[in-house]
Amino acid sequence: MKQYLNRLIETTIKRKLEAIGCVAIEGPKWCGKSTTGERFAKTIIKLQNPITFRQYEAFATTSKENLLHGEKPLMFDEWQKIPDIWDFIRTDIDETGLAGQYILTGSAKPLENQERHSGTGRISKIAMHPMSLWESGDSTGEISLKDLFDGKDNVLGKSKLSLDDLTFVTCRGGWPETVIRPEYALTLVSDYYKSLTTEDIKDVDGIKRNYRRAQAVLRAYARNISTHAANTTILNDIAANDSTIDIKTFSSYISAFEKLYVIENITAWSPKLRSKSIVRTANKRQFVDPSVAAIALGANPHDFLNDLNTFGFFFESLCNRDLRIYAECLEGELYHYYDGDGLEVDAIIHLNNGCWGAIEIKVGGNQIDEAAKNLLKLKNKMDLSQIKEPSFLMVLTGIRDAYKRQDGVLVVPIGCLKN
Repeated sequence: MKQYLNRLIETTIKRKLEAIGCVAIEGPKWCGKSTTGERFAKTIIKLQNPITFRQYEAFATTSKENLLHGEKPLMFDEWQKIPDIWDFIRTDIDETGLAGQYILTGSAKPLENQERHSGTGRISKIAMHPMSLWESGDSTGEISLKDLFDGKDNVLGKSKLSLDDLTFVTCRGGWPETVIRPEYALTLVSDYYKSLTTEDIKDVDGIKRNYRRAQAVLRAYARNISTHAANTTILNDIAANDSTIDIKTFSSYISAFEKLYVIENITAWSPKLRSKSIVRTANKRQFVDPSVAAIALGANPHDFLNDLNTFGFFFESLCNRDLRIYAECLEGELYHYYDGDGLEVDAIIHLNNGCWGAIEIKVGGNQIDEAAKNLLKLKNKMDLSQIKEPSFLMVLTGIRDAYKRQDGVLVVPIGCLKN
């Protein structure tokens, strides 16, 4: 039997199925959606099987009863191949009023169809990502974000990850297959990247695209990872290193990679400020997993060890992946902060209850003092009559030891963190 590693998203799926008729698990191919979804399903329909697909495509035009037949929960894997399934399920839930009936998994967004109902109240979307370091067993989990939001900030922990380890897990990624088979990780990621840029990019929306151009776009995006680079900057990067494409073509490729859940930018946080600073709203360029960006550039762990400045941007991407996963477990969102005064903070976690924490991400210990000053500057800019005080200010690092500074800022190794 194939090894299965427990996922944090399992708690969310269970909770949603108890309350609503259908959950739709969305995320990039290869992140484990199908395997995790199958743990909750009693009937599994794999639409990537050509015979099954043709059979159910016919059911979608002839028989709702046959389409939705099976012991519940019934799971449709790669449901977007037959987009009408969405409305059939929504209608069935309206009629029965039962929770926990269906699971949808998909590695691409369906083609736009304005006639499709939103599914509000019947179908709940859940985002799934590659594995965090806590899920893959690389983090000790000695420091919990939930504890920090609950006011327990006496951090204590020691990461087992060296710099060599950090560069490897960045290139390995959080893909279940690479975590289980680390000795083949870089080869497996390379194969995934080739499939993504030669096959998946063509299937996502029916538009024919050139694989060399797809790879050029991802290379340029990777060169600007963890920055606020404008489209024009990335276009100029493509022109300087690969070939020239126009903005319309570029946007088409970016849209395709977003539909494949490969590009996952971080939006800006816009809190109430005490000052009149203008909060900038540009997204921060990110991938769903840093391994995709690394392979797009042809970079390996040894390359990063020889260029720690570049690795700093990829380390931030690694940390953002984990922070996004942990935040979503706590019913929160991940943002970044950047204002007109030039103050930038790498990550903000904002929970649904209004609690928030600010995080600066630095690989080494020599940048901790400056990062802590940035965090304190941000706190002083907040209009605390309009927003809660931060639950914590944290420098998330690649060093070994966790501790609390005299100014109250927490220093936490990514290898000690969990949700």
